[in-house]
Amino acid sequence: MDTEAQQHVERDRSPRPSGVEVSEEISDTEGSGERSRFAWVDRTTARVPGGGYTLTVLICLLFLALLSNFVLQPFQIPSSSMADSLRIGDRVLVNKLAYRFGSEPQRGDVVVFDGTGYFGNADYVKRVVGVGGDRVVCCDQEGRLEVNGRWVDESSFLYPGDSPSNVPFDVVVPEGRLFLLGDHRSDSSDSRDHLGSPGGGMVPLDSVIGRAEWIAWPADHWTRLDRPDAYARVPAVGGAHG
Repeated sequence: MDTEAQQHVERDRSPRPSGVEVSEEISDTEGSGERSRFAWVDRTTARVPGGGYTLTVLICLLFLALLSNFVLQPFQIPSSSMADSLRIGDRVLVNKLAYRFGSEPQRGDVVVFDGTGYFGNADYVKRVVGVGGDRVVCCDQEGRLEVNGRWVDESSFLYPGDSPSNVPFDVVVPEGRLFLLGDHRSDSSDSRDHLGSPGGGMVPLDSVIGRAEWIAWPADHWTRLDRPDAYARVPAVGGAHG
């Protein structure tokens, strides 16, 4: 009996399975790793006046700054040159990545560009009418705008009562440049008014800030600025349709 009791005690004193010990070690390591990963957050929060609330606000402001500088930038419309598409006081969101990865402005796009050296030392918003190589003429015998020999139906965006142009022109757009007009032709200073200026009123592609895609404010004018179908029938230089 004494021998059996002694054997039983010795069995009870045997070490636990090694797997249990390894499991505990992994658990401790993971816990310390998570604490170290978030320790900087705790330290930063403790040092910032207002704690976590202030830190959250600062992160949000940083995110908005990066978004505005590199992705979407808001612009306020200062004049009626693009009415009725854009009204004075409208705030548009401009996609700054639209033409950064090989894409280029297309006819009908509403773009914001830096007019320094071509229009004036300011940012402007106009509609692309001609791209590199296009021949833009106004007006044909019916009083319509022509691009590459095909007339363009501008009725969906031209300001009511305006003609396509009260200034006749016949231009070929150089490669790497754009011919731009406002939708409110009788109240727009655009490529027509700078034909005798440096660059002939044609804006270089690298002056384009981005494509205006949304009217964000006021709320009752919220809408997407889609490219109109008016230019779909216009043939590209060489005969293919654009």
